[in-house]
Amino acid sequence: MFSKSVKSQSRIDSLIGATTRIEGNVFFSGGLRLDGAVRGNVAALPDQPGTLVVSEHARIDGEVAASHIVVNGTIVGPVHAAETLELQVGSRVKGDVHYKALEIQQGAVVEGRLVHHGAAEQLKGVELKLASGGDKPR
Repeated sequence: MFSKSVKSQSRIDSLIGATTRIEGNVFFSGGLRLDGAVRGNVAALPDQPGTLVVSEHARIDGEVAASHIVVNGTIVGPVHAAETLELQVGSRVKGDVHYKALEIQQGAVVEGRLVHHGAAEQLKGVELKLASGGDKPR
């Protein structure tokens, strides 16, 4: 009855318009649609689900991080999608892409590495922390 796949929220709480250019970091919660340009990092607030939509003519020069990311514009910098990343037809990403679930449409361009983060990688990280927690270098 219920699917385990998590879809991004459809509600947009904030909009950066097509004629707007931001120089600096942008932090958001909920949904953010970017139609303009940001020269800086764009990230959802920590421990809060966030959806970022980068429209066709939008551009981000900086690091991007959110639970759900939909790209149809340009990102120059690393992308970190904690849950889902959708690269639409007109998207261009120049940087490494980290994701849990990925959808790439024909015509999308990625100049960088695609790095999948699944449950196994998360468990390895926990095991490494536990293994090194009690021992001190001699």
